[in-house]
Amino acid sequence: MNPALVADSIVDLCGALGLGIAMLTLRRRDPHGPLTARFLFALGLVTALFLLRGLGWWTGSLLLERLALACAAGLPLGALVVAEGVLRRHAPRWLKIAVLGGATLLALASLAGFGDHGGAYDVMLAGFQLASFAACGVLLFSRDCASLTAAENGMIGRLALCAFLVLPFLLSDFRGIATAMPVRLGGLGALFLISIVLVTGGGAQTRRQGFALMALRASAALALGWAAAYLDPDIDLVHGIRMCAVMLAGVLTIGLMADALNGAFEARSPGVLASIAQSRAGTREELIARLTSHPLFESAVRLREPALAEFDPPILKEALREVSVLRAADQPWQRAADDGGTERIAALLATYSASHLLVVVRDPLDLLVLTVPVVSADPATETALSLARRLLANAPTEAA
Repeated sequence: MNPALVADSIVDLCGALGLGIAMLTLRRRDPHGPLTARFLFALGLVTALFLLRGLGWWTGSLLLERLALACAAGLPLGALVVAEGVLRRHAPRWLKIAVLGGATLLALASLAGFGDHGGAYDVMLAGFQLASFAACGVLLFSRDCASLTAAENGMIGRLALCAFLVLPFLLSDFRGIATAMPVRLGGLGALFLISIVLVTGGGAQTRRQGFALMALRASAALALGWAAAYLDPDIDLVHGIRMCAVMLAGVLTIGLMADALNGAFEARSPGVLASIAQSRAGTREELIARLTSHPLFESAVRLREPALAEFDPPILKEALREVSVLRAADQPWQRAADDGGTERIAALLATYSASHLLVVVRDPLDLLVLTVPVVSADPATETALSLARRLLANAPTEAA
């Protein structure tokens, strides 16, 4: 295999793997949704295209390459199915017949071997895809915005933007048209599309963080790919571009895999609040027992007033009068460093090597001290601790 075909194969196989991960993620989030089923159908066609084409180039199988072209002919049908789903409207009958008929004819032509030599077939396939995508775009932009919710209109806008950004990547797959391209970038475009769609599904802060992480991954991959290209003493621009494309596709795929696994692990391990919500605990003691079974609270120690005698409970009460949750890292907690209350709180936290102190009850004192691992110390954990403390404070001491 020549270097161009190796690079094309790796990028396509990475694209297939990334799309497969996205399909599993969508199915896990909404296993029975009708719109999800439409997305899975379209993504399945693209995944099959990249997988069959990558394996076909890698093994030299003519049959796999023809099957891949047949999948490519079906992409406009997948796009139309998704467009109808997000609009909650049927497309015009003539458009359905045209897309279905064109996809069927081009798929049969692909299986018959008309696409083995590129050229005219590439032009027909590219023209059919572009015309179909343009028709779907017209349907999306001419929609009745008032008949859809704000979330649905936002999703349509993001899909249209992503499709526009990915279009140059898809055009690079037609070697009969883009003859000067060093590597086919369709798989890379699909990875960017999936990454953007998954990132834009959260809130504003989550989107900013997601885009920052994606930009970091992409820039690091490009730098690593260009550096790796210098391992070849006969480096040229084409070789460098191929190395960057392969490295970028690999890093984005690994990132999607890591994010999907992290999401699956988090779903199997309920958070603090979910752990409380799913429990049948009715009293404060039962809730604390439930909490201490959670990894975040496994180091928690409950301290009632008699156990705090050596720390002067009256002084502690006054120092904690306006406090609900206290972090050791915030010492001296906007108080004088030599204040008696500050010194006793610091001594209490040091005695139990605690990073946080939760004031369950102020009179008589009922405290919970625990150590939160550094890897878990984030704003979401701090919020969970505050809400858990409020639930404990409001829980009855005896069963009703």
